[in-house]
This record gives sequence, structure tokens and C-alpha cells, in this order.
Amino acid sequence: MRKALALCACLLALSGPVLAADPDEMLKDPAQEARAEKIGQGLRCLVCQSESIENSNADLARDLRVIVRERVKAGDSDRQVVGYVVARYGDYVLLKPPFKARTLVLWGGPFALLLGALGVLVVFFRRRSAAGSPPPLTPEEIRRLDALLKDSGNS
Repeated sequence: MRKALALCACLLALSGPVLAADPDEMLKDPAQEARAEKIGQGLRCLVCQSESIENSNADLARDLRVIVRERVKAGDSDRQVVGYVVARYGDYVLLKPPFKARTLVLWGGPFALLLGALGVLVVFFRRRSAAGSPPPLTPEEIRRLDALLKDSGNS
């Protein structure tokens, strides 16, 4: 039993990441297929958004894998293939979008949100400390409060 468990553990450890590409999508030339996979690892699945098209099972990711492989098979360079996909879907399809004016929101958005949150916290704590604690009750207010509490206890 231990040998079987050890064998299963070894097989699991040796198994690499399973790619979503179907065998019918794959190119016959191993060099072209390796290029297509490398390109696909840098392209975002627009449905999943956190996976590359090579790791996604979404229909759109499959379509993009087919497009990439067709372009590689046609003899396009890696840059031409990526340029073709970006021309159709925009810079967002890249897992690492370039830093330029059109992608400034993608790069600067998280920092702007962080600065905005810090600003809100600073304003909140400044107002809180400026308000201070309320003044103590006067002897007359204490007597009225005691009278109200006695009345509510009797009813």
C-alpha cells in the first residue's frame, strides 16, 4: 500500500501544468508549437482575465489559441502574432501591457486608488481628533439624568 501511495505521489510531483490546448489545435511542427505556446502564455484570456489563453478552457481562449497557431504556421514572427491579436482586442489582452498613455489607467489605477484611500483615512482621523471628546456633564444635567433614570426604572 505504501509503495502505491509513494508511486502516486511521485507521479503527481512529476506531472507538469496541464495546458488547455486540444490536440487538434496543436501544430505538427514541435518548434512552431513551442513558439505558439510561448506566445499564448503572454496573452490574457478575456473571459477568465487571470489566466493565459494556454491555461484557459474558455471558448474565446480556444479561438485565440487557434488564431495564434494559424499566424505562427503562416510564418509570422512572434511580434507580428502578438501585434495581430492586440490590434483586434487591445492592449488588455496582454498579461503584461506596455506602459504608454493608453494604458496609463492599467498601470496607475491601483496607485491612484491607494492614494485616494490614504487621503480618506487622513481626513477621517484628522476630523476625529479635531472634534475631541465632548465636554463633561454639568451638575444640573447629572441631576436631570438621574431623575430620568429613576422614572424609567419605576415604570
